Amino acid sequence: MSKFFSRASRVSELPILKKLSPVAKIEMTDEDIRGYLASQNLANEAAFEVAKLMEEGWTERQAADLLNTYLADHGATRFFHKAFVWFGDRTRFAGVKTNLDYLPTSRVITEGDVFILDVAPIYKGYMSDIGYTSSLGENAELAKAQKFLQQIRTAIPKMFDGENSGGDVWKKVDQMILDGGYDNIHSKYPFSVLGHRLHKIEAEGLALNFINFGWQSYWAFLSRGLFGQLLNEHYAGDLQGLWAVEPHIGTENFGAKFEEILVVESNKVWWLNDKP
Repeated sequence: MSKFFSRASRVSELPILKKLSPVAKIEMTDEDIRGYLASQNLANEAAFEVAKLMEEGWTERQAADLLNTYLADHGATRFFHKAFVWFGDRTRFAGVKTNLDYLPTSRVITEGDVFILDVAPIYKGYMSDIGYTSSLGENAELAKAQKFLQQIRTAIPKMFDGENSGGDVWKKVDQMILDGGYDNIHSKYPFSVLGHRLHKIEAEGLALNFINFGWQSYWAFLSRGLFGQLLNEHYAGDLQGLWAVEPHIGTENFGAKFEEILVVESNKVWWLNDKP
């Protein structure tokens, strides 16, 4: 499945598609930056609260429902995508063969298991998308992996130096993961994305979802040119704007990731939670 999406993503290289679906510029006023940050902070708060409540015997669906409910109760009227939750070896996508396999399951968490909470609320019109990795109890291997993820986080803004294309960034992160002795798990995502663009979503309407994604999410991407919204190994377009970046690494037994908003301007690149 991942190979199919990787090949499919190369359609973005076709000149005719670039003409038919140019990438829309993203506004980044001070108000917008504050809006995206508030959305991201709410998503992180929800993940932290659910993680603190997690107990042995919980299912992925149970954790996902609680995460969605917390966000809805705190003002997230819509979702770019509802919660994805993975336990144990599913955090490295073991057994994932179709898009439906990414959805939360009846898998039960046990002591020491790694888990990932991934959710993308729309709060006051602003998209965010976060990924939070932890474990139920101590896990020394996860602690090691998270230190490595921090190295990747530090390195990524420097990769957006004006000389690298989006595809170059993807390949640099991929090589860093392999050199660190890990597997590249985000290469198994649909279209092998390391990240995707973020947009304001003004439309309300019906809260219809398909494979966890709201209809506004599909429209936000398709109306702007789908492949110009996805940061994968073939992306060669403009990089300015806001990106939800999600490096995902894997060991033999589990995966670990972070996901947060990266702001790319002409003269600086910074994580939204960091002061520029």
